[in-house]
Amino acid sequence: MTEQHAWMSDPLVADIPQKKLEFLEQLYYNSQGKNQKDLMTFMMPMMKKAKKENLTFTPGEMSAAIAAIKRNSTQEEQEKIDQLLSKAKKGAD
Repeated sequence: MTEQHAWMSDPLVADIPQKKLEFLEQLYYNSQGKNQKDLMTFMMPMMKKAKKENLTFTPGEMSAAIAAIKRNSTQEEQEKIDQLLSKAKKGAD
């Protein structure tokens, strides 16, 4: 991705390494419009990629990135993010 999205310059994510931000950007923007089944199919290789590249995120990094993405998103995008997070939380329980 050559264009840097606004959330990546947000002060909330200033302390997160660029490589992690690029991974999150790819994860977020490539998951747009996918239904739950397609999303799970997409997520599995992405998680393997993160593990292979030794990319781990602290809870603080994840919270900051999510807040920055939401702050730079439309209301509709924010609702989709909330739905995705809700599904992810249910899947983790």
